Parts: sequence; structure tokens; C-alpha cells
Amino acid sequence: MSRSRLRISLLLVIAVLYIASIPWYRETGQMPSLVFGLPDWVAVALFCYAAVAVLNMIAWLLTDIPDEDPGADRGDS
Repeated sequence: MSRSRLRISLLLVIAVLYIASIPWYRETGQMPSLVFGLPDWVAVALFCYAAVAVLNMIAWLLTDIPDEDPGADRGDS
């Protein structure tokens, strides 16, 4: 798998994690169960946000950033 395809795949997983962090799976008025002292929906959201941070870091590491200044050719810098 090329770097760009892996990066796009990571970004898609990030989008899915953001959607999964929203507690749409809960019934209205349902009592939350506790996970590590937190309501289950909060624990799921925190896990998703932490996973997004790690995957975003990996996606940035896979991004090619040119070293040269784009304004150097025009004399803007």
C-alpha cells in the first residue's frame, strides 16, 4: 500500500471514529453503565478522541511536505 493510500485510509478511519464518538447508539433515558468511573458513552468518546489523535499523528508523518519555500522563485520572501 502506498503512503498516500495509507494516509487516506487513516483519514477515513478518523472520520468513522468521530461518528462513533457520538452516542447515537443509546436509547433515550437509558441509564449509563460505568466504565473506569465514567459513563460508558464518555469512555467511548474519550477512546475515540485518543485514537483520532494517534491516527492523525501517523497521517501527518506520512505526509510529504516540500522543503523549498514556494515564494522563493517569485522573490516574495
